[in-house]
Amino acid sequence: MNRLAHETSPYLLQHADNPVDWWPWSAEAFAEAREAGKPVLLSVGYSSCHWCHVMAYESFEDQATADYLNEHFVSVKVDREERPDVDAVYMEAVQAATGQGGWPMTVFLTPDAEPFYFGTYFPPAPRHGMPSFRQVLEGVRQAWDTRRDEVGEVAGKIVRDLAQREISHQGDRVPGEEELAQALLGLTREYDPQRGGFGGAPKFPPSMVLEFLLRHHARTGSEGALQMAQDTCERMARGGIYDQLGGGFARYSVDRDWVVPHFEKMLYDNALLCRVYAHLWRATGSDLARRVALETADFLVRELRTDEGGFASALDADSEEEVSRDGGAPGRSPGERPQKGGGGSREGGSGRHVEGAYYVWTPEQLRAALGDADGDLAAQYFGVTDEGTFEHGQSVLQLPQTEGVFDAEKVGSMRTRLLAERAGRPAPGRDDKVVAAWNGLAIAALAETGAYFDRPDLIEAALGAADLLVRVHLDEHARLARTSKDGRVGPNAGVLEDYGDVAEGFLALASVTGEGVWLDFAGLLLDHVLTRFADPGSGALYDTAADAERLIRRPQDPTDNATPSGWTAAAGALLGYAAHTGSEAHRTAAERALGVVTTLGPRVPRFIGWGLAVAEALLDGPKEIAVVGTSPADKETTALHRTALLGTAPGAVVAVGAPESDEFPLLSGRSLVAGQPAVYVCRNFTCDAPTTDPERLRAALNPR
Repeated sequence: MNRLAHETSPYLLQHADNPVDWWPWSAEAFAEAREAGKPVLLSVGYSSCHWCHVMAYESFEDQATADYLNEHFVSVKVDREERPDVDAVYMEAVQAATGQGGWPMTVFLTPDAEPFYFGTYFPPAPRHGMPSFRQVLEGVRQAWDTRRDEVGEVAGKIVRDLAQREISHQGDRVPGEEELAQALLGLTREYDPQRGGFGGAPKFPPSMVLEFLLRHHARTGSEGALQMAQDTCERMARGGIYDQLGGGFARYSVDRDWVVPHFEKMLYDNALLCRVYAHLWRATGSDLARRVALETADFLVRELRTDEGGFASALDADSEEEVSRDGGAPGRSPGERPQKGGGGSREGGSGRHVEGAYYVWTPEQLRAALGDADGDLAAQYFGVTDEGTFEHGQSVLQLPQTEGVFDAEKVGSMRTRLLAERAGRPAPGRDDKVVAAWNGLAIAALAETGAYFDRPDLIEAALGAADLLVRVHLDEHARLARTSKDGRVGPNAGVLEDYGDVAEGFLALASVTGEGVWLDFAGLLLDHVLTRFADPGSGALYDTAADAERLIRRPQDPTDNATPSGWTAAAGALLGYAAHTGSEAHRTAAERALGVVTTLGPRVPRFIGWGLAVAEALLDGPKEIAVVGTSPADKETTALHRTALLGTAPGAVVAVGAPESDEFPLLSGRSLVAGQPAVYVCRNFTCDAPTTDPERLRAALNPR
């Protein structure tokens, strides 16, 4: 066992028995490199990354490769989900140098942590124009031994170039109608009208852009925005990227048609998409949106909730290949790996871990599970063919049928039986690490979905995760830790997305439950954003706190990746908190942060979707809704509260409580009307007359 045996990250623990003498990211590792006069190999990945596992099997578990690494390098392994700051800084360097990036990320550093050579996956032998990993190691070693001064100059130049990169940030100019209209036009140009989504393969769920489109439609009535959102959601939900048996979405589709996914299932994708589909149902009443929102919420609770009440990070793309009933198994392809310890395996596996093995089917497997007649019907319904849509004659389940009538009861029965059959297969491994930011996204999604569809169990699940974050991740100074595992807090400080996304989750929980304590906790987190993450001069936001570990560059990125950027997530939470409390400091900070959307929205709308969604809330107010009742449980108050939550006004905040309650600032000075529960709706310091009528409230909150 190497030094990683003492870590809590499941990804690092997967490498604890490698013959490579791994170090975790630490000052001690770089001190060792300086003392030994060796370069540093930085390897960055995450536990559900398929090609990370492949490179580990091919290279890091190979004794000869490990011996070479141990003799000539100090090897540092990083879980990008635990240290997004380290990942961001060196990924920026990789992309600047090579024009692309990805994981596993392989970077060679000087002992001062300055990068000088970059790559991602390297095979064990030369392949498709790529050098072998051993060739790369030998080349780097030779350069280090014979041209060290030149290597140092290259590394220094790279660091200087990174330091000179500036973000165009118009902190004094908030995005307006013109910028949002230009962003919508840009999205329309990149939209795929035949298949939904944006761009070509690989195709990722555009969660943040979908939220912008729904909010834009709610504010302006744009049918084009709604159509893009609705069609994209339907195509994804009918495709193989969506788990047609168990609910939940895979990370992305390798093709333009959403048929074949990259099978890992991430907490953040499913939290974001659960909320999007719930909001789509709220806007349209779509039965499909309702079904997918609830199935995705149930997936989150069933398969990702931990014993401590939080939500695990991911399910692997790979699982142990099942041995067929005749004792055979499909042939092995490049990138498959033998089983290597860990959970998720069950009796009946072949010992080989294969991408997608848990999810794919052949016609024969359907008939074996359902009988010939139902098996053939299932093949027709789910698009399972003899040729297969995946590999080795296997198919990913999808819903290709847009015409014809299938008996709903029969389909439900087939789904139930297939899900039970699949449960007997070796299951994908689960990364049990609880990430604060992603749990914040899940809290918001589950709280709202539970409220919309009268599912108190989902609200309870959201409360359980919020309670874990407060108990375990929050210290006495209201500083967030990035991760925990098994109820044990991790060593790494929270970054901006943690503060922004957790605050967003707490604000949603406050609106749904009527418990003002969640507003208070959100305020504590956002105070840190103002004092530790914001540039007091420009209003720009940094991804790490001013007192965080110093890297070669302080990371700062306003664009979305798989999740909302920390910058715009914080802006949204600041805006919501200001609407709840009337805080001018938080409102001003939100507006200044949104200046970056003024610049980037018209130019790259696909990559700043959450910023555009927050800008929609800003242009709409956002609306402040106070529901005053004698008891949150009485019928009239419940009806008004539910109507308020179902309003489509972008970013609207809701407070519910007794007259003159001090639970929420919005309830101050608010009384019953003629002894009846009433609602007060305000926007930009102007309030409508209070109403006791849910229909009048619905009209006020859903003008389109």
